[in-house]
Amino acid sequence: MSHLVSIGLPVYNAGDRVTEAARSVLDQTYPDLELVISDNGSTDDTEDVCRALAKEDDRIRYHRQPENIGLLNNFNYVIQHATGTYFRWIGDDDRVQPEMAARCAAVFDADPRLVLVSMGISYTALDGTVSTGGYYDGTALGSDDPADRFVEMMRLLNTSHLAIDPLYAMMRRDVVAAIPRRNMLHEDEIFAGKLALAGPWGHVHDVLAYRHWTDDSVTKLGKLLNVPAWQWRMRNALQYRETANVVREAGLTADQRRRALAAARDWYLTRQWRLIRRRSVKLVRMATPAR
Repeated sequence: MSHLVSIGLPVYNAGDRVTEAARSVLDQTYPDLELVISDNGSTDDTEDVCRALAKEDDRIRYHRQPENIGLLNNFNYVIQHATGTYFRWIGDDDRVQPEMAARCAAVFDADPRLVLVSMGISYTALDGTVSTGGYYDGTALGSDDPADRFVEMMRLLNTSHLAIDPLYAMMRRDVVAAIPRRNMLHEDEIFAGKLALAGPWGHVHDVLAYRHWTDDSVTKLGKLLNVPAWQWRMRNALQYRETANVVREAGLTADQRRRALAAARDWYLTRQWRLIRRRSVKLVRMATPAR
């Protein structure tokens, strides 16, 4: 007997692109599937498009928010209203391979320890450049030691986004839905640390999903999340503080907590040094007269 897989699709003003994302979900080879759509008070034709899709396929559960509830709340809404054993988010301009759900569910079924199964993902940048990520070949994220997993996640956060993409992995829904989230800059990275502490991960190394990658500025992200401007400037320090609090509340042994906090500190120092270096280069350029 297969376990129900839920795919959560948070949307906002996506009438011109949501159909392709939804159909890639509905075309899954996996037999036991639901698609949960939360429309965040769209002002275009998203509602009409989604209701038409739901009328065609009873695996779709469409929810219309009466007003915009914010980006993070809309993401949370779909996982809280899903009913599957396994869950994955999908963006409204992304798509997944037909075998994605089946491949990930098989990895879960083979190892009941797992809370997350990541996958290879192909990213298309705004300029059309295509890059492939998610080919994690380490063993630390599959460890039974939460500190080992957390230390590895901190290391990966200071590499490229191509290293691994836990937010768009398949997850054990009841475990992940219970993890609290807070609206702030780089919350997705804090959430990745929480996922690492929650349990071991598995991986499918083939490309099973396609995403559009936009390397948004801090200003744009701050406005999108409705975060106060002062937090934009303090983002690394605030993220470090929040991450350290997560570690302290995780129920780790003294040795595990020490290793995890050291990894969080190393992450912060590396990230802060990069920020200082970028600002220094910018200041030098501004001070150098044009020739």
